[in-house]
Amino acid sequence: MKGVCNLIMVFFALALMFSCTDKQDFNQIDDLEITPTYETSVFYVKAQESIINRIKGVSFFSQDFNFDAFAEPFFANRVLSGVLTYELENTTSKPIEIILEFLDENENILDTEIFRTDAAPTSTLIRDVAYGPTGKNLEIIRNTSKIRLNATNLGDNTSASSLPDPAIILRSSAKFTLEVR
Repeated sequence: MKGVCNLIMVFFALALMFSCTDKQDFNQIDDLEITPTYETSVFYVKAQESIINRIKGVSFFSQDFNFDAFAEPFFANRVLSGVLTYELENTTSKPIEIILEFLDENENILDTEIFRTDAAPTSTLIRDVAYGPTGKNLEIIRNTSKIRLNATNLGDNTSASSLPDPAIILRSSAKFTLEVR
């Protein structure tokens, strides 16, 4: 039995001497690139037709949204590219125009998006706006501190849609790729 144990030990020693192994390369971390994609909602605005009808004049909604998320160093220093997606739904009896302005901290306009939709029935307007190598300059996103939204009724203040709960709805989301390492 002792001879069998010695033979097994010799076999394992020979196997270890002649086995194939690669030299460990602990510098591989230097070649590692991590570029996750993050997706989030940006804003959601809804105005019912009854409210639009009560407001005299053409502009029925105007608001500035403080938006420093893009300027945060973690994001601004790592963003590689991205897409803002907008969805505009109009079930009112009015043609509508919405103007979005991206402003820096000094309220300088960096970019503008204009949306126009006819009175209902219309299909939902979907627009993707790319930023980065295949789209608009990333500096627009990096320097945005405020988003100004102005909605205008291009119709009258008396008509009413026959659709249930007529409203204008603007929603947006963002999907950005960041370089973490």
